[in-house]
Amino acid sequence: MDWKIGGVALGVVFFLAVLLVKPIGVSTQFVILDGIIGDAINNELVVKTDEGYTSSNAYLAKSNGKYAKNVANPLNYSFIFVIAMAIGAVVSGVARRETKEERQVPSLWRKNFGDSVAKRYVGAFIGGFIVIFGARLAGGCTSGHMMSGMMQTSLSGYIFTIGVFAAAIPTAMIMYKRS
Repeated sequence: MDWKIGGVALGVVFFLAVLLVKPIGVSTQFVILDGIIGDAINNELVVKTDEGYTSSNAYLAKSNGKYAKNVANPLNYSFIFVIAMAIGAVVSGVARRETKEERQVPSLWRKNFGDSVAKRYVGAFIGGFIVIFGARLAGGCTSGHMMSGMMQTSLSGYIFTIGVFAAAIPTAMIMYKRS
C-alpha cells in the first residue's frame, strides 16, 4: 500500500476510535497480559473485594484497582484490540507474498547488517524490549502519546513526538548509513 494512502487510512481509524470508543493506547495491555500470567501462577495476585478489585502488586492495584480489574476480566476493548493487531500483522505479512528469506531478513537489514536470521531476531527482540520498557516508563506508548495524544491536542503528546523524532532520526541515520 502506498504510504500516503496508509497514512490517511491510519488517521481515519484513529479518529473513529477516539470519536466512537476511546483513544488508542496499547502498552498497558502488556502489563495486563503479565498480570494474567501472574494470576494463573498465583491465584492471590488479584482479588475481588467489596469495593472492586485489588492486587498484592502495587502496579496492578494503582488507579483504584483498574489494572487488577482488567487482569480479572481481560476481555475488554483494549485487550481484544491488541490481539486483533497481532492477527492483523500476521495477515499483512502473509498478504505481502514475500519469500521466507525476505520475511526473516528484509533487504534493508541484509544490506546493513548481513543475512543472519538469528542476528535479525535478536535485534528485533532487543529493539522491542527497549520500546516497551520506555513506553511503560513514560506511562504510555507511541499510539497513546503520539497518535491519540496529538489528535486530542495534548501537550504531552507533542512533547513525546518531538522526543521520538529527536531520537529516531539520528538513530536511523547511524544504523542505516549508506555504504
